[in-house]
Amino acid sequence: RLAARDSTSVYPSIVEELPNVGYMRRLSAEGVLSVAPDLIIARETSGPPEVMEQLKAASIPIVFVEEDFTSASVLNSIGFVGQALGVPEKATQLQSKVQMELESLREEVTKIDRKKKVLFILSNRGGRLNVAGADTGANGIIELAGAINVMAQSYRGYKIASSEAIIAAAPDVVVMMEGRGDHSGSKEDILSLPFIAETPAGKDGSFLLISPSALGFGPRTPSLVKEFHKNLYGK
Repeated sequence: RLAARDSTSVYPSIVEELPNVGYMRRLSAEGVLSVAPDLIIARETSGPPEVMEQLKAASIPIVFVEEDFTSASVLNSIGFVGQALGVPEKATQLQSKVQMELESLREEVTKIDRKKKVLFILSNRGGRLNVAGADTGANGIIELAGAINVMAQSYRGYKIASSEAIIAAAPDVVVMMEGRGDHSGSKEDILSLPFIAETPAGKDGSFLLISPSALGFGPRTPSLVKEFHKNLYGK
C-alpha cells in the first residue's frame, strides 16, 4: 500500500526499493504528486509550508502526525496511523507490544544511581557545535534513557552553543549520530576541540554514536533507547 517514502524512512530495508520523494522538510509538490498517492501521512513539521498548501489544493487527503518526543507520543502516533490506514486493530496490537517494551525500559532506568549529563551535538562546522536543547528528539531520547540533557534548561531546539556554555555545562558524555554527513562526527575530531577537552567527557574520552532512527520516535523507540541506555551506563 506504500507508494513512496521520504529520505528519512529507511526501515525496514525493503522500503528503500520505493520511490524517494526527498527530505520531509524540503519536499516538492511535483515529486510527491508524481507517485499518485491516494493518501499522504506526514509529520507536523513536514514542508516547506507552501508545498503542503499545494498538496492540499490537489485534493489529496493529508493527515498530520504530531511531532512530540515522549513515550505517549510514540503510542499515540501508532494509533493515529492505524486509524488513517483503516487498520485500528493492528495498531492496537502494536501499541500493546511497544507499551510493554517501554515499561521494561522504565524499569531499567529506575535502577540508575546517578544520571549522566549528556551533550548531544547535531553537527560540527569547523568547531562551531550545533547542540540540542529542550523540545528536540535528542532531548527526548536522553530523558527516556535516564540521562540529563545539559542544554535543556538553556534553550529550545538546536542552537550553536558557545565554548563557554559547553564548558560550564560539564557533560559526562558527548553524543552524535551515525553517518549523516555533517550530522555525524568522529570521536577524535570532537574530543580534540579545546573546550570539549576541558569537560568531564573530554577528560574521560566519553563519546557515543547513536542511530538517527532513535530521533524519529516511531515503533522502534524502546529498543533504540534501550541500546542507548546500555551504552551510556554499561549495563
